[in-house]
Amino acid sequence: MFAADRYRDRVRIPVRDDLRALEGYHSPQVSVSVRLNTNESPTPPPTAWQDAFAAELSRLEWHRYPDRGAVALRTAIADLHGVDPSQIFVANGSNEVLQTLMLTFAGPGRTVATFEPTYQMHGQIARVTGATVVEGERNDDFTLDLDVVRRICAESSLTITFLCSPNNPTGLVEPEANVRAVMDVAPGLVVVDEAYAQFADWSAISLLDEETPLVITRTFSKTWSMAGARLGYLIGPSWLVAELDKVTLPYHLDAAKQIAGRLALRFVEDMEARVQHIVSERERIQRAFAELALQYWTSSANFILFRPTSLPGRTVWQALLDRDVLVRDCSGWPRLADCLRVTIGTTEENDVFLQALGEVLR
Repeated sequence: MFAADRYRDRVRIPVRDDLRALEGYHSPQVSVSVRLNTNESPTPPPTAWQDAFAAELSRLEWHRYPDRGAVALRTAIADLHGVDPSQIFVANGSNEVLQTLMLTFAGPGRTVATFEPTYQMHGQIARVTGATVVEGERNDDFTLDLDVVRRICAESSLTITFLCSPNNPTGLVEPEANVRAVMDVAPGLVVVDEAYAQFADWSAISLLDEETPLVITRTFSKTWSMAGARLGYLIGPSWLVAELDKVTLPYHLDAAKQIAGRLALRFVEDMEARVQHIVSERERIQRAFAELALQYWTSSANFILFRPTSLPGRTVWQALLDRDVLVRDCSGWPRLADCLRVTIGTTEENDVFLQALGEVLR
């Protein structure tokens, strides 16, 4: 009897009951000339960074495990934000940071709150870890409804309350007053996802201290032009960071990634110049949207959410793709009917996008 014959009649091992209805996170990967759908930086890191990275890699002891505590990287990040290295946790992208947080503080029997529409992975990761997710509705203009926040906090025994600022996909920043209001009523940990914070004019980092259960998550994927590295971090109370070690796998952050992140922080001026250029281009595209009579949400991130008024969103998305331009189709997301999201690209890419969009709408 062949080995395959012995197992042919066996039932496939089923996925966990609570995961059967879930789908993975998907973003179309299509070969196009102008790709503006995943909120990456439109330009690579500085050449000097690439040279320094290659030089350090050439001296790396590949037969040795990396620094388990990523001390040099955490120290560099802490210096950037004026905090202690014990307040920094690093992982493979901000999504793994979020996953580690929820494995540590959420899970079965615990409840997490999100306010929709917002970053889809907050609820997705929470459900994968076995937590219950309570979804609050935002106002019609997608600003945070504090009455809804207070009701959910009063009715639910929350372990984690998520905010996203600037919010993905709307690009809206949570004012300091809103974050403080949520901190006042949330019974557990408040997590402010600041993946796009460098494009905005305010950060909740100023509210951090050792006593308050507040954490900020950041990423190297956007302003640091390092999406390919998959590197993210968290800033929070040192006692909370210490608890994350309980679920972190040994040597989870490879040596090359630690070098890449540490070296990137030597090029703050380059990063800031890149951010200013993207902000300038963002404002230019928003002015063009106003001239085209599109509905759009004023963004403080490196993307803009918009809704065509003369054609269905999916039709516009396909017509742009036919013209070799890929944006994000958000029309199937709750409350985002006919909405599309465009990442701010280079000046040339943005010109092509606006030209194609004008053709489609005409």
